[in-house]
Amino acid sequence: MSETNIDADTSASRAARSSARFYSVIPAGGIGSRLWPLSRAGAPKFLHDLTGSGHTLLRATWDRLVPIAGENRIMVVTGRAHRTAVEAQLPELGDENIVLEIEGKDSSVAIGLAAAILERREPGVIIGSFAADHVIGDERHFRRAVDEGIALAEAGYIATIGIEPTEAATGFGYIECGVAVDVEGAPSALGVTGFVEKPDLDTARSYLAKGNYLWNAGMFIARADLLLERLGRTQPKLLEGLLALAEAWDGPDRGAVIDRVWPTLPKVAIDYSVAEPAAKDGLLTVVPADFPWDDVGDFASLAKLQSGSRSDLAILGQNARVLADSATGIVVSETGRLISVIGVENIVVVDTPDALLVTTSEHAQRVKSVVDALKLSGRTDVL
Repeated sequence: MSETNIDADTSASRAARSSARFYSVIPAGGIGSRLWPLSRAGAPKFLHDLTGSGHTLLRATWDRLVPIAGENRIMVVTGRAHRTAVEAQLPELGDENIVLEIEGKDSSVAIGLAAAILERREPGVIIGSFAADHVIGDERHFRRAVDEGIALAEAGYIATIGIEPTEAATGFGYIECGVAVDVEGAPSALGVTGFVEKPDLDTARSYLAKGNYLWNAGMFIARADLLLERLGRTQPKLLEGLLALAEAWDGPDRGAVIDRVWPTLPKVAIDYSVAEPAAKDGLLTVVPADFPWDDVGDFASLAKLQSGSRSDLAILGQNARVLADSATGIVVSETGRLISVIGVENIVVVDTPDALLVTTSEHAQRVKSVVDALKLSGRTDVL
């Protein structure tokens, strides 16, 4: 056997060992407030088919991860209210791999609790967190990016997957890329010199002009013990609570410990608690994505997803009845009521039995303010 083949076999064996330690985590939370009134607390974005594929976003995420981790190594973190719907979507999901939150506490808790439970069950486990409500094309390239992330995690880094920006978007966090990282099995990996949350428009334009910034897609891959150690540096009380929950999770005292600990857990995004500090300390790396990605963050992106590059009126809804004349944008109908749109551009119409939204693609991000106003006014019946 040649030296080259020996090296190749060694590399393949190392990759196989790392993949065998890999566990996927799907945080399935939030209501997708910018997609109200389609997305509600009782039927959030990840439980909808927004691509016309016949599958919900959650099911598509599961199917995308099975070839990487296997059915028995995928954990879903979701709210108690969504358990029935999640289990109906994912009949293969084992009881031990569904983690129910009594109240949403943001991504540090969702991902951190999964990491603490899995590390206690399987010391040395590598986890990858992938949101339940994203749309990803070219799954072969997605798997290749995850493989690179696993190699980076094996080498002691926290890895994320960055998306090439197509516009100066203000709805995403940005990853500032540095120099290449020399890690076997991760040929496209770069160091991260900055990890910043959603910028204003002028800042986003400057990032786009510089050319070394990627969108943060919220995908993280790391050894669970490293992720927890980094979390503890910025949020020691949060880590203490998560470890207490993990210790009791597979035992008879789980309920009592949840009732005692859960209300004390702070809400903080993992971007702030782990990613930004790790970037400053040189531990964060990024694999640039070479696959199409969309977080379906508002109705403008949903319209693009449905119509592609065409200037058409996208229509979504099983029984939608729409008459259009010289109109572009999107109409979402859940009522079967006849909707006519004439001579309007980039219109957004969302018709549900108890709420009607009319706006434009330009103002799609502002839909969240309607949800906030409804909360303040006590109109929770339509949330």
